[in-house]
Amino acid sequence: MAAVTGAKVLKRFPAGSPRGSWPAEEYAARRRAEGEPARVVMDLKSDAFLVIVTSQDAG
Repeated sequence: MAAVTGAKVLKRFPAGSPRGSWPAEEYAARRRAEGEPARVVMDLKSDAFLVIVTSQDAG
C-alpha cells in the first residue's frame, strides 16, 4: 500500500454513503472530462473517499 503525498484534495465523500464510492467516482469522471487528471483514493483514517490530483498527475 502506498501513501499519497503532495496530493491536492478536490473533494471528500463519506465512505458510509449508501452508494459507496460512486459519488466520488462520478465527480472524478466529470473532472477528467474537463481535463483534470483526478482519481479516487480511500482515506482509511477519516473513512472517506477522496478525489485527488497529485503533482505527478498534473505534470
